[in-house]
Amino acid sequence: MPAAHALALRPATLVDAGPLASLGRESFVAKFGALYREADLSTFLAQTYAPEVVASEIINPRRRVHLAHRGDRLVGYCKIGLDCGYPNHARGRSVMELKQLYTAPDAVGGGIGAALMDWAMAEFTLQHADEVQLSVYSENVGAQRFYARYGFVKVADISFRVGEHVDAEFLLARLL
Repeated sequence: MPAAHALALRPATLVDAGPLASLGRESFVAKFGALYREADLSTFLAQTYAPEVVASEIINPRRRVHLAHRGDRLVGYCKIGLDCGYPNHARGRSVMELKQLYTAPDAVGGGIGAALMDWAMAEFTLQHADEVQLSVYSENVGAQRFYARYGFVKVADISFRVGEHVDAEFLLARLL
């Protein structure tokens, strides 16, 4: 593969907020959009993927956001939280969270998710996490298989709200 098309990872900066917001919206809608009423989806997208919301995550000292590029094209991203998202289910003392790991809809299966997951797990180690949690849609079997390859197991049933719609989710975790 030519060098221009090699996968490159880097930390997000504020100039990435708009493209990152667009990729987040595009990826979410492609994978889950059909599950929701338009009003619920629109509310969720406005609250989650507005460029100013994404910018606030990029500058948040308790977040890490990493991007994947092929040439000039943003093809994926990963957001992690240095705080425990689900303290009622924590088993460790320094529990952190994988917040999002998305790839462009037309780039799934190209090694992007694995590269970003490898970055995230290395970052959790650098930050001295002893457990990592993440949530996954209960019917997203492909994502569940992906996380299982990294040693994540289901620890609880939880929910995820999109507007007024509530999805059944699984909380997965891995001790480090």
